[in-house]
Amino acid sequence: MKANSQRVKGKNFRPLHGKPLFRWILDSLLAIEEIDEVVINTDARHILAENGLVESDRVRIRDRKPELCGDTVSMNLILADDIAAVPADTYLMTHTTNPMLSAATIRAALAQYQAGVAAGTADSLFTVNKIQTRFYRADASAVNHDPDNLIQTQDLEPWFEENSNLYIFTADSFARTKARIGKKPLLHVMEKMEAVDIDTPEDWALAEAVAAIRAPENAPAR
Repeated sequence: MKANSQRVKGKNFRPLHGKPLFRWILDSLLAIEEIDEVVINTDARHILAENGLVESDRVRIRDRKPELCGDTVSMNLILADDIAAVPADTYLMTHTTNPMLSAATIRAALAQYQAGVAAGTADSLFTVNKIQTRFYRADASAVNHDPDNLIQTQDLEPWFEENSNLYIFTADSFARTKARIGKKPLLHVMEKMEAVDIDTPEDWALAEAVAAIRAPENAPAR
């Protein structure tokens, strides 16, 4: 959780529909009994404190090392540092910028991951958006369909877009790939509105609209 961001200034702590952005995903995580501890890797402990968040029995705040700060540092390097410092059977990684990710979806993804591990068919999981539409290259040539034989988009082969909402893995799977996606990952499809990931001002506006639809009780008083 960075203090600064490039395209939406201060977004991690900016109020979204009545509460700071970071509280949305934190509240969802803390609602899940299976999650023993939420670890926040940050260079903004003081800003969290200003917003009423300090360490507790289920929240650990880790100060991000200076060499891991900055906009170009790979998230996998930050995760490697967390894994080395916080031993666990299973790691679940998400971002402050995924405010609509619900506890129900996290529980469903955990169940899918645990079933895959038990069956020996999976070592990790990540969330995706299912897309069935017509894609073109820059030269207007078709990518995934035949322009001379148009079929309904719902009959096209589905493609799956990594949506950066949720990753589940172990220290072993991370060690094999040096990444949060292992050698045998499962895909967990999310609903499009829930999968909002805030990178741009347009994303923020979309998140505000979705929040107004999904959580009217959080609407500011008028």
